[in-house]
Amino acid sequence: MSDSPVNVRYMVSDVAEAADWYVGHLGFSRLPNASPAFAAVERGPLRLLLSGKGSSAGRPMPDGRQPEPGGWTRFQIIVGDIEAEVERLRGEGVRFRNEVVKGPGGSQILAEDPSGNLVELFQPAAFV
Repeated sequence: MSDSPVNVRYMVSDVAEAADWYVGHLGFSRLPNASPAFAAVERGPLRLLLSGKGSSAGRPMPDGRQPEPGGWTRFQIIVGDIEAEVERLRGEGVRFRNEVVKGPGGSQILAEDPSGNLVELFQPAAFV
């Protein structure tokens, strides 16, 4: 296996708004080749592909289903102080689907991007 980035694709309602959200709130960097239908942002080895309805990923499936944003699939960002990170993001207007949940492995909360896609913030128990 190579050391290439890991790509995750999210369907989004507004490509520019989604790219701005990931860059502004979660420290992603923009990659070139953005268009009204597609943008890519990255953070470390994660490359997030943001696809709108006009992108090739937005085309209907053979059975007629339409790709759409939202759902429960998410990627995880490890944080050292989940309470401080949630407070910072709430201060910036970020919406959360739940409150911080604490379990044996650590603490987590689900942030929603402008299209309703999820990003899990996770603080491992070793930091708790």
